[in-house]
Amino acid sequence: MPQDPTERRVTVTGPPRRTGRASGHYRPRTEIDEQTTLGHTYVRSLMRSQLRAGLTALAVLGLLVGPLPLLFAAMPDARRLEWAVLGFGLYAPLVLLARWYVRRAERNERDFVRLVEDR
Repeated sequence: MPQDPTERRVTVTGPPRRTGRASGHYRPRTEIDEQTTLGHTYVRSLMRSQLRAGLTALAVLGLLVGPLPLLFAAMPDARRLEWAVLGFGLYAPLVLLARWYVRRAERNERDFVRLVEDR
């Protein structure tokens, strides 16, 4: 009995196609690009961590510089001491504070990229 030509089997081959999402898996980068609520939450978490680092640096700066006028008012005859404290004594802590802030901000951004890139 001859086969019917309409029942002929055809095999289609080609490279496997990737779907946008695997089952049960989400991509944070897509959420951010599409500006979904979850993507907004990711970006807000980065902004919060950067704000927290900035406010911490500001508070430490205030604690370093804030009491200096009171210290200088308590010792009105020590003009050379004022310049020594402002020129040398405050410079090193300010450089260390700035270095800490930059490293913290870069670490926050690196963690965010790692989260978004799924690494």
